[in-house]
Amino acid sequence: MPKFVIERNIPGAGAMTLDQMKAVTQQSCGVLRDMGPRIQWVHSYVTADKVYCIYIAPDEKTIREHASLSGIPADSVCRIAAIIDPATSD
Repeated sequence: MPKFVIERNIPGAGAMTLDQMKAVTQQSCGVLRDMGPRIQWVHSYVTADKVYCIYIAPDEKTIREHASLSGIPADSVCRIAAIIDPATSD
């Protein structure tokens, strides 16, 4: 199944407390449970004002449905074409 990177503009994201992050992740995971196995959250990177999430889903529509149901923005959704790292140069 395809992987996607989602850019979420969330002002102050990097300043959220652990309790705030926990509440957001619980909200997201609740929606994921309701949507079933067709969508999976892999992990996220939190920066000062944005969160970048990696998801596995059949299509962009499913990603956007999750965002709408969870109330968490999905400002940009891009399908990942390839994953590279330093070992790619060998």
